[in-house]
Amino acid sequence: MLTWLPAPLLGALNSLLLALNTLFWCTPLFALSLLKLLLPLQSVRRALDPWLNRIAKSWIACNSAWIAASNPAPWEVRGADHLKSGGWYMVNCNHRSWVDIFVLQRGFNRRIPFLKFFLKQELIWVPVIGLAWWALDFPFMKRHGKAALRKNPALRHQDMETTRKSCARFAHAPTSVMNFAEGTRFTLAKHARQASPYRHLLKPKGGALALALSALGERFRALLDVTLVYPDGAPTFWDLLCGRSGRVVMLVQERAIPLDLVQGDYTDDPAFRARFQTWLNEVWEAKDREIDAVLQEFKK
Repeated sequence: MLTWLPAPLLGALNSLLLALNTLFWCTPLFALSLLKLLLPLQSVRRALDPWLNRIAKSWIACNSAWIAASNPAPWEVRGADHLKSGGWYMVNCNHRSWVDIFVLQRGFNRRIPFLKFFLKQELIWVPVIGLAWWALDFPFMKRHGKAALRKNPALRHQDMETTRKSCARFAHAPTSVMNFAEGTRFTLAKHARQASPYRHLLKPKGGALALALSALGERFRALLDVTLVYPDGAPTFWDLLCGRSGRVVMLVQERAIPLDLVQGDYTDDPAFRARFQTWLNEVWEAKDREIDAVLQEFKK
């Protein structure tokens, strides 16, 4: 355990460990990605993608080691005991902090296929890791403002095509497609600005989730509805590095994916979009109650 170190020193040490771990595993990752780029054949992709995913899982395992050695507060994962590592999953989660990604990766690593996130287009420029996300076929999404969409309605279809192409690549090897339906991290200011009807959540957006289900719905084993709760308050990334993540509870509920939500057109069919959003709102209402129950549990 590294918890005896002063917090700033521990944070600096873990920052170094994270950087070294990333550089170490990105070396073979980039080498295989270059080979895949130079030989754009389906047979090459099918052979290399499992190895790329193994490298990513090893990176996560090393990160999980320094996280466990640095953060004394318990991290609980509930409901993940019967998951399968050999199938496709759609994972949908609330979003509280940058720490969420490390919690999800640690909680799911080698329990289900490697998680791939929907990312903002700008994140491709993050040094080293942005290139790694590209190499692993993470879908990068552009966000268009309402004014731009009014001026050019065709922009609505860009993310749909990006999602379909990304999900088509996921078909070569078992993959877990990760989505934060709120689209942004929770803050009290955002909660108030939205006039959110939920106590602990922002309003969910169904677009990316619906597109992923449309593209790969028949392959997905199930929808994993994940609820992250931080009883001591949502930690920052620096808190995680310094060993101050506090207690973490990750609730996993495996849900069957309704067939009528797999085959609709979310972009151009208002009736389907309304039906999909109603279903997602019901999921969010249940998630809000789960968060409240966990917080009450830790107050006792």
